[in-house]
Amino acid sequence: MDEDGDMDLFFSNWNNKNPTDRLFIVSCLVAALVGILTIAYSAFQWRRNINLSWMKAIARSKKNPKARHKVPVAPHTWVLESVSRGKNFNCCVCFNTTGPSQTLGPLSASDSFLHRCSICDAAAHLGCSSSAQKDCKCVSMIGYERVMHQWAVRWTEVSDQPDETSFCSYCEEPCSGSFLSGSPIWCCLWCQRLVHVDCHGCMSNETGDVCDLGPFRRLILSPLHVKELNQTPSGGFLSSITHGANEIASTVCASIRSQSKKYKHGNTISTGTGNSGSTGDMSTESTADTNQAVNGSHEMEENCNGAVDVDLQHRDADVDKKLDSKPSIQKSSSMNKKEESLRMKQRYELIDLSSDARPLLVFINKKSGAQRGNSLRQRLNILLNPIQLFELSSAQGPEVGLYLFRKVPHFRVLVCGGDGTVGWVLDAIEKQNFVSPPPVAILPAGTGNDLARVLSWGGGLGSVERQGGLCTVLHHIEHAAVTILDRWKVAILSQQGKQLQPPKFMNNYLGIGCDAKVALDIHNLREENPEKFYNQFMNKVLYAREGAKCIMDRTFVDFPWQVRVEVDGVEIEVPEDAEGVLVANIGSYMGGVDLWQNEDETYDNFDPQSMHDKILEVVSISGTWHLGKLQVGLSRARRLAQGQSIRIQLFAAFPVQIDGEPWFQQPCTLSISHHGQAFMLKRAAEEPLGHAAAIITDVLENAETTHVINASQKRALLQEMALKLT
Repeated sequence: MDEDGDMDLFFSNWNNKNPTDRLFIVSCLVAALVGILTIAYSAFQWRRNINLSWMKAIARSKKNPKARHKVPVAPHTWVLESVSRGKNFNCCVCFNTTGPSQTLGPLSASDSFLHRCSICDAAAHLGCSSSAQKDCKCVSMIGYERVMHQWAVRWTEVSDQPDETSFCSYCEEPCSGSFLSGSPIWCCLWCQRLVHVDCHGCMSNETGDVCDLGPFRRLILSPLHVKELNQTPSGGFLSSITHGANEIASTVCASIRSQSKKYKHGNTISTGTGNSGSTGDMSTESTADTNQAVNGSHEMEENCNGAVDVDLQHRDADVDKKLDSKPSIQKSSSMNKKEESLRMKQRYELIDLSSDARPLLVFINKKSGAQRGNSLRQRLNILLNPIQLFELSSAQGPEVGLYLFRKVPHFRVLVCGGDGTVGWVLDAIEKQNFVSPPPVAILPAGTGNDLARVLSWGGGLGSVERQGGLCTVLHHIEHAAVTILDRWKVAILSQQGKQLQPPKFMNNYLGIGCDAKVALDIHNLREENPEKFYNQFMNKVLYAREGAKCIMDRTFVDFPWQVRVEVDGVEIEVPEDAEGVLVANIGSYMGGVDLWQNEDETYDNFDPQSMHDKILEVVSISGTWHLGKLQVGLSRARRLAQGQSIRIQLFAAFPVQIDGEPWFQQPCTLSISHHGQAFMLKRAAEEPLGHAAAIITDVLENAETTHVINASQKRALLQEMALKLT
């Protein structure tokens, strides 16, 4: 009541005032507001000018002959990028902003694009990039005895920065971008350490500018062991013109194929090439990667990985498809041709790696899930050696990267993608016949990320960012424990037992019926409208929408009478209310649903589920509504059986999915048998025995290096350790 009275008194006094007095008060308030905004704008401009002067001071110090040190030089890998209005960068040559010069109206041609370095993230105007200093990350330092610091300006804010690198590595004073007084800052492109320009001279005299590669030195591929291959194409100028024309033609053809797919909406979905059924990741991995010519990824791959000529990749895929139908002599000839093709694509080779090195080979599928592959690649380029990174597409599979690392005795693999991408890489590793196969870690960039969940890598990129970003991921990879994953072969046979198509491979689960229909509808929607799948949350919303559409659709009401399930030679009765059957290898389905639930004590005649016991679990679901209740924990799947060999006869056409990759299958018999085991890396931070397992893994690898044990003995010991510790 008192407040209401005060307000009434205020308004009455205001109304009683002279209009001139009221105008004066309003004018004072407006003037005060304008003054505050002017001060804020001036402070902003002051900070901006000071930062610009810092950059100029750094540039002058790098050009100063007294401060110049003998370090390798490398040109920037420029990528053409469109300019967005809200995102400004400073040109590394003229230091002026690269943003649009006007705030309203259409952008001019010169303001519409800029050059960004795909390795160090520097930016430059189109007219300035040719004059930029050659101070980018040098991926090869053959001939140097030690890795040298490569000091450069930090052009953008780095989100993945170790905590200890926020201070000057010499004077240990804070290195911040404050606009107050202080010395300009350099950042080493390898170890990420910072140093004041004023401190650099003293530190250089004491240490000789030798770099130890920082906290991730074991994961980084040292440039001392990277040799650049001088493969100059014959034919001179005419050959270069022909090669450029071929690249343009292949890009146009890929674009035409991509556009034509939008108008094709058939029931049969291709699930990859060769004999792998896991090359899709529900993210159009089989779609031609037409954006590479726009964003410059071809330039990056050619500079770092040496990937060339899309047509060669398609010929390799054709060779793979024909392997099963040719005699063994022709198979050998085809493999030799494939190896020769991979060798011709290499621009680098690795030589004389140290015995304690554990370099990380990274595969990125930029179309998985939220389609953040470009951002991940840029961030990992800063933390690692760029030639460790390979982008997966329909034109380039994992074989190129695995061929580069073929002589590395001990290395690890990081897959940035979803479950389908992981299966793709595991298939490629198996084909290489490594004596000691590399273990695989997962950066969950897909939609469901079920395998990443059971290996404790998280359910998506959001959880990764909350746990500390890519620096934390690299730390966990270095200290991860090796575990085992069963892999299963799915043969598709006719009713007479004849093989209808090459076998597929399963790592997570196989679904038939209503769940596969939802996955198939989502797959078709992604093929037609890939722009709708721009983040993990929206992907799950679309899954829920497609599932809701099927709730009232009793398409699979006759499912129990149209399938026959046989486990270890014994026929299993399918419940009458079942509208789908799931065969599970891991304890996560559809983004974290535990179908088997080991803690459930209502079933006494079943064993706990494990991903390396060479046994599969079979459950049934009662429709799409049941799937929704499973997702929120309000229901459970019905256990049917456990076994090592499973046969499912389909007497009608049904949607089928393997690890989230769906297709529409005509009547057949699906025969599932154990295929082998793969080494995986499990995050050990939350496991009681995780750190012990990581230490044992390192000890076994060192023992193999010193020839105390051989590769087969190490593999057997790792398998036994994985079984005992889990």
